[in-house]
Amino acid sequence: MISSNKIGLVIGAVLAGWHALWALLVLAGWAQPLIDFVLWAHMIKPVYVVKPFDPAAAGVLLVIAATTGYLFGLAGAMVWNKLHRPRL
Repeated sequence: MISSNKIGLVIGAVLAGWHALWALLVLAGWAQPLIDFVLWAHMIKPVYVVKPFDPAAAGVLLVIAATTGYLFGLAGAMVWNKLHRPRL
C-alpha cells in the first residue's frame, strides 16, 4: 500500500514547481524566446505571445497546478492500492 495523500502531495508539488519555473521565466523576460525556440524546434510557427508577468495570474496558475496534481496523484495512488491489494 502507498499513501494516497503523500503521492498526491508529491505530484502536486512537482506540477506546481514546474509552473513556478514558468512564472519565473515570464518574470525574467525569458519565456517568449524559450517558447519561440521550442515551437521552432518542433517545426511549428510561433503564434503565441507571452504577456507581461501578472502576480495574480501566477498565483492562480500555481494553485490550479498544485490542486490538479494532488487530485491526479491521489486518484492514481487509490487505483494502485486497489489493484495491488495483498492476497489472502
